[in-house]
Amino acid sequence: MSDVILQSEITCPHCGFATVETMPLDACVFFYDCPSCNALLRPKSGDCCVFCSYGSVKCPPIQLNPASATCCGQRDHQP
Repeated sequence: MSDVILQSEITCPHCGFATVETMPLDACVFFYDCPSCNALLRPKSGDCCVFCSYGSVKCPPIQLNPASATCCGQRDHQP
């Protein structure tokens, strides 16, 4: 098995701004404030975190278990 990638480039769907962020190994990131337009990003329906929705690399728990649909016990974090 390959090493887990901890860096992911998040691209804001509102303004297109992209920045590289470090992902936590053991937690989901449900909310992310775009540093350019201040939009609050949330996971898309069916994704466990913002990295899985808007990142260039899926979150570490999904990388370690790609067959899993979620890394935090829920499939959908809709408000």
